Amino acid sequence: MSAKAISEQTGKEFLYKHICTSAAVQNRFRYANVTAETDLDRLATEHPWLLTERLVVKPDQLIKRRGKLGLVGVNLDLSGVREWLKSRLMRETTVGKAKGVLKNFLIEPFVPHKQEEEFYLCIYAAREGDYVLFHHEGGVDVGDVDAKAQKLLIAVDEKISEDSVKKALLTHVPRDKKAVLASFIVGLFNLYEDLFFTYLEINPVVVTKDGVYVLDMAAKIDATADYICKAKWGDVEFPPPFGREAYPEEAYIADLDAKSGASLKLTLLNPRGRIWTMVAGGGASVVYSDTICDLGGVGELANYGEYSGAPSEQQTYDYAKTILSLMTREKHPDGKVLIIGGSIANFTNVAATFKGIVRAIRDYQVPLKEHEVTIFVRRGGPNYQEGLRVMGEVGKTTGIPIHVFGTETHMTAIVGMALGHRPIPSHPPVAAHTANFLLNSSGSTSTPESSRTASFSEKKPNVEDSPAKKAKVGAPIAKPTTLFSKHTKSIVWGMQTRAVQGMLDFDYVCSREEPSVAAMVYPFTGDHKQKYYWGHKEILIPVYKNMSDAMKKHPKVDVLINFASLRSAFDSTMETMQYPQIHTIAIIAEGIPEAHTRKIIKAADEKGVNIIGPATVGGIKPGCFKIGNTGGMLDNILASKLYRPGSVAYVSRSGGMSNELNNIISRTTDGVFEGVAIGGDRYPGSVFTDHVLRYQDTPGVKMIVVLGEIGGTEEYKIGQAIKQGRITKPVVCWCIGTCATMFSSEVQFGHAGACANQASETAVAKNSALKEAGAFVPKSFDELGEIINSVYDDLVAKGVIQPAVEMPPPTVPMDYSWARELGLIRKPASFMTSICDERGQELIYAGMPITEVFKSEIGLGGTLGLLWFQRRLPRYACQFIEMCLMVTADHGPAVSGAHNTIVCARAGKDLISSLTSGLLTIGDRFGGALDAAAKQFSKAFDSGMLPMEFVNKMKKDGRLIMGIGHRVKSINNPDMRVQILKDFVKQHFPSTQLLDYALDVEKITTSKKPNLILNVDGFIGVAFVDLLRACGGFTRDEADEFVEIGALNGIFVLGRSMGFIGHYLDQKRLKQGLYRHPWDDISYVLPEHMSM
Repeated sequence: MSAKAISEQTGKEFLYKHICTSAAVQNRFRYANVTAETDLDRLATEHPWLLTERLVVKPDQLIKRRGKLGLVGVNLDLSGVREWLKSRLMRETTVGKAKGVLKNFLIEPFVPHKQEEEFYLCIYAAREGDYVLFHHEGGVDVGDVDAKAQKLLIAVDEKISEDSVKKALLTHVPRDKKAVLASFIVGLFNLYEDLFFTYLEINPVVVTKDGVYVLDMAAKIDATADYICKAKWGDVEFPPPFGREAYPEEAYIADLDAKSGASLKLTLLNPRGRIWTMVAGGGASVVYSDTICDLGGVGELANYGEYSGAPSEQQTYDYAKTILSLMTREKHPDGKVLIIGGSIANFTNVAATFKGIVRAIRDYQVPLKEHEVTIFVRRGGPNYQEGLRVMGEVGKTTGIPIHVFGTETHMTAIVGMALGHRPIPSHPPVAAHTANFLLNSSGSTSTPESSRTASFSEKKPNVEDSPAKKAKVGAPIAKPTTLFSKHTKSIVWGMQTRAVQGMLDFDYVCSREEPSVAAMVYPFTGDHKQKYYWGHKEILIPVYKNMSDAMKKHPKVDVLINFASLRSAFDSTMETMQYPQIHTIAIIAEGIPEAHTRKIIKAADEKGVNIIGPATVGGIKPGCFKIGNTGGMLDNILASKLYRPGSVAYVSRSGGMSNELNNIISRTTDGVFEGVAIGGDRYPGSVFTDHVLRYQDTPGVKMIVVLGEIGGTEEYKIGQAIKQGRITKPVVCWCIGTCATMFSSEVQFGHAGACANQASETAVAKNSALKEAGAFVPKSFDELGEIINSVYDDLVAKGVIQPAVEMPPPTVPMDYSWARELGLIRKPASFMTSICDERGQELIYAGMPITEVFKSEIGLGGTLGLLWFQRRLPRYACQFIEMCLMVTADHGPAVSGAHNTIVCARAGKDLISSLTSGLLTIGDRFGGALDAAAKQFSKAFDSGMLPMEFVNKMKKDGRLIMGIGHRVKSINNPDMRVQILKDFVKQHFPSTQLLDYALDVEKITTSKKPNLILNVDGFIGVAFVDLLRACGGFTRDEADEFVEIGALNGIFVLGRSMGFIGHYLDQKRLKQGLYRHPWDDISYVLPEHMSM
């Protein structure tokens, strides 16, 4: 949500820190917070004024009318405060319907003043601007301020002035206080704007000869502006409404939500309740809560929440396990039910999210059975059939009763089943599989065009280059009635390849002549072309870095689909409105600050631009145009008959629910003519009446469906238009959120605008008013389909609607990747891997999650064991590997590998080139003797040769013994690296048979020449064979295979790479120039006939 209430202490802190006014604001930062843990004596040392001044104490927990409830202690000393708190701190109290514990109090200095020095002041946001309310009589008995107060509207983008304040608000204020109050109000309003407040009430604000005192304050800020205001806000805590505890699980889900691009919400209503929900979608979550309450389940409803926006499998798992953990803490005599519901998803892969839920169910299967939990599932959308299948399977394998339903079942039917109000079908109808919709049903045997490449970005005469019509200068710009047609062209802002391909597939199945996407704008790359499919062909769509280039080259474009992030959406939308050719903009991003949205709305109204969104999936006009992911994937487009127009137009707030409306309307009527989801924010760019009046004026629309919701008053305008005769077509309307009036404390639903600030904004009040006005209003969402069908049948009977003959759409081939996701096809993989998997939420090394790698502290040696040998090696083996890497890391600059690296570095080459140059010298003669030594010694030992026989045979064959000999070290000058390794191996290895054999060989070779020692390569080679054979993790064949495939040389390569990189960095740091070998170190030996 956007507007969130803050504590009085936080609000005053913001005011004292940031207000800029000539008025003397008194008692700045003079407040103290008291909880059950507070030591009042210590508090007095931190705030000495507590001992010297008279005090006021009150709870700071979002409680309204504290004075009238006797919850304010006035004119007390510290001991009086202590006494006053004794009977209230940590005591339960009732405020309205809500019961809660008083546990957070605020102490401030008492301000002696007269009644006539009290004033009422409030600033609040509205669509058209911000209202300042002022009344010259403040305090607890202020009464109905809406009726009594003076009002000043500061329109969007306008500035407040002291003169306007004095004229509009301060007419009844004594002359000596006008200047002070005017300055304070202007300063407060500027603070309100700068810190993105949405509501700020001070009652009373007291003005005395000493200055201005802010006594009681209530405030809300726009939480979506955090990225703008973080420096001024700091870390803001948003307290829960009074009567609801702040649970750690709610904080956990809020933290998950903050770290995710998806939407994850959880509010605990009654942790002991038996009815739990896990609903996908902001609008759907409200509908399910409504239905539960309508069927008498309000007292047992345990939670409200939603997951949406394509959360990953891991995120869904974390969300689901939180719900399951909560619901299996206390048993219920009647058992419990879990409703896993949702509308038809537009772009979320249902199977992927269900995998996370299935994992959680498996983890909690024992407590779920102990608590007698029954699960009801209903979902639709991309790959939902596979999701429902795995959900049904987990029910069979775990023994948990799980009832699974798809799009063929009404969205909320499972609620009635769960609560025992309707029977559970033993064999529910099964919807056709995704693949069924993509088979050629037309009977046509024609083959698709063979052309594989084409480009709709190529210049065509009279198509792209005709200039846009220009409006007359100074004339008011009216918004067009028709937003989309079969010839609508759009630009997509953002690299949304999947959404664009979905639009092109929709265009193709609607038999459009050309794609609806003319170009894309993406500022983070240069101009280029992106490949897409148009039916069977591949086409190229241009991508531009700058909006201006896209507009110049595509003058027929009149729609922008803006996929910019919440941080970029405002700027990109405002830039787009500079181009008069654009008449419709869809803003997809959720979480745009309300102040920015209102500026967009104002600019759009001035320029005659239709705005759909923000926080929307978009809209669809069957047979003509669809915005981004609206309508879901192609199987849903075809199932809901969105490839051709019907007679019913709808408008909703929720994107997910708009897809559900597509489904309901396609099953109960001849289909959708047009549908728009205006978005869930408090101030959508266009409102219900904008679209309903368009539909009224569109001949093809015969009936209208509106899905409103709690919050705002726009739905009343539809009722007024019906009464006034402006709307004559039948309107079926239902406002979701009827459950809100049944809750004891305020619940913020999934959409930012879904919150009633007064009785008239409740869903119940709006449904009643619409019914009275003449709209067709069902008793509940459950009956919505029946009412739509009844109105439609009546229109058909009257001849107003004449259903057309159904024509099969063209076939669109399925994308390979999606067909594979659905399990419809298979192909051999190009690669196979068995050591690492990065596809899930967590990286996995040979079956071990990366978090476990660090928890186990297996180190670099253990990690190498996982990735090279696919084993969790014993600790001594991990240590040995790390020692090998350390002793092979470097051996000075004179060796060939280091020399090459240095020469390369001094030639100005980069790190990778220099390192590669050094690594290429590794072989049998330098460093690459580990494998060869291991093979030679193993073969001799395994064949039963005596050490002397092995030495003699190698001499007879004229072959060197790999791993024997050193240029510098000898029996008299031993290599300490070998000695260190030998001591460790002898102490820790369970067996050293091959090492002992190699040491016997060394005795023979050093007796002939003292430098024919077992060198570090040879030692590591033979010791590693002992390790592989004796550690217990490998069979003999496996151990020999690792030696054969070159694993041991990898130790030297990995270790020596550290040294080579060190030499490279050393040369760069020393700024060494190009290396040229000196002449005196080269012996020039030319052929004799050449030298003569």
